Amino acid sequence: MTGSALTIDDARRNEAGVIRRALDFLYLAAGYAAGAFLVAIFGLMMLLSIGREINLNVPSGDDFTSWSLVAMAFLGLAHTFKRGEMIRVGLLLERLQGRPKRIAELLSLTIAAAFIGYFTWQAGQLAYDSWRFFDMSTGVVSIPLWIPQLGLVAGLAILLIAILDEWLIVASGRRPTYEKEPAATPEELIERVASGGGV
Repeated sequence: MTGSALTIDDARRNEAGVIRRALDFLYLAAGYAAGAFLVAIFGLMMLLSIGREINLNVPSGDDFTSWSLVAMAFLGLAHTFKRGEMIRVGLLLERLQGRPKRIAELLSLTIAAAFIGYFTWQAGQLAYDSWRFFDMSTGVVSIPLWIPQLGLVAGLAILLIAILDEWLIVASGRRPTYEKEPAATPEELIERVASGGGV
């Protein structure tokens, strides 16, 4: 009986580990995708700038740059959130401890999930309507608008998953991933502030 109970517990831990690794991979992949779009923006901006000097036209270069900007901004949200690099106003939460702090964290994560869930739904509807009505871009290079809109939808959906992930972590009594460990020494605190990181 004890052996089977241990086996069940081990199986649950293995499943949790697989899910944890999959989620962490998802956030990291979204971060890398955001970085790739940043590089694409740089490349497009350089081509557009140099092209003006040598009379080289980049068809719909401004459109592709703006679409890359949207994809970069939204795909980077979940990774930024999970790393604790997203700006959070924690004036109240920092003064709470124990159960009251956990309840306040859960409340703030619930509100965030509701807002991001609504935005994700609306962005999904926008992309779906663009696909359904065959909306096309109006630039020199005409492409279906739902394609660049996917970056917005995917970024918001992954952020929603990250918020729900954190909700479950906090509800289980663990420290939120985005909450950094307190600085161990004054030197570490000064280094964090100097590097622009959170306290």
